[in-house]
Amino acid sequence: MSGTVTKMDEIALSNTKEGKITIAIIHEPYGPKSQSVASIGISLQTNLEEPDWKVHIPKENIDAVIEALQKAKEAL
Repeated sequence: MSGTVTKMDEIALSNTKEGKITIAIIHEPYGPKSQSVASIGISLQTNLEEPDWKVHIPKENIDAVIEALQKAKEAL
């Protein structure tokens, strides 16, 4: 992955000692002229340089992802 990362927020990951959820915007994530994406990273330890898991979400999909997460929250 290339591109510029703009960190938006960092949230403590529940049920872990040091875990974090990081929300960022990645500009040109797949090379020059590629569209920016929202990135959600999950790190189980804060000292990791790369998250254990991450997902890139195009702007056009963010609303649908938020809606699906709301449904998941209600089902938990």
